[in-house]
Amino acid sequence: MTKTRQTTLDILRNAKEPLSASAIFQLIDDRCDPVTVYRTLHYLEEQGLADSFILHCDEHGTERYYTACGDCEGKHGLHHHWFHCEKCHCFIDLGNCKLDSLVASYEHDLGLVVSSHTLYLTGLCNNCRDSR
Repeated sequence: MTKTRQTTLDILRNAKEPLSASAIFQLIDDRCDPVTVYRTLHYLEEQGLADSFILHCDEHGTERYYTACGDCEGKHGLHHHWFHCEKCHCFIDLGNCKLDSLVASYEHDLGLVVSSHTLYLTGLCNNCRDSR
């Protein structure tokens, strides 16, 4: 594990919400170039240490967001799902995945083998909903 990889992983582990590659690059403090950050994130995903999802936001466009993976537990590993506020752009952690039984039913009913899944919800958070 190189110093840049460890630094990037530490940033993801300490983050309270998913981060874009550009946000991670800003937090590294110019110790490397953006290409190295992208390569590092790709490496961390390949190693099962990070996960990502693509989110489209009318204001920010389409961007990939990254999170650190927890210790793997269960078939699909321990991971979190997220809510993204369309107005203030905050992320709210929805907690650990609760979809294993639903995924298992799809596998059984449709003869599938699911290796992973991603879920994020969008809408308005409590603060933005109340300020409408």
